[in-house]
Amino acid sequence: MPRVFEHVDPEALGPPKGWTNGMVAPADGRVLFVAGQDAADPDGRVTADGFVEQFDRALGKVLTVVEAAGGGPESVGRMTIYVTELDTYRKSRPALGGVYRARMGKHFPAMSLVEVSRLVEPGAKVEIEATAVLPGTPTP
Repeated sequence: MPRVFEHVDPEALGPPKGWTNGMVAPADGRVLFVAGQDAADPDGRVTADGFVEQFDRALGKVLTVVEAAGGGPESVGRMTIYVTELDTYRKSRPALGGVYRARMGKHFPAMSLVEVSRLVEPGAKVEIEATAVLPGTPTP
């Protein structure tokens, strides 16, 4: 997996575990802002009830947008994950780690996780938004 970003992890902050403290994009990069993605199907319905399954679908949709723009998982420099149940997130970490690695490999962008009271789509438990940097010029 090619490295697109320069990682910034100051020793004073301690070693990050599952994220990177800062990412510097290449000078010739194009920035892609990916809107929040949840587990809704193309018809706008959230049919998956499980937290891990919803996380997997939401992350997959984020990567679908990144790939459509010409990037890959390594292009993601920042992710914000919104969850409706922080305790469920914490209990699900081992399974989430497997889902994450299957989609992102060992690429850990700068990340934030925020608990919210609810999300727009009924039944949604997870929403993920991201910023990616695509190297070079766009392909025709």
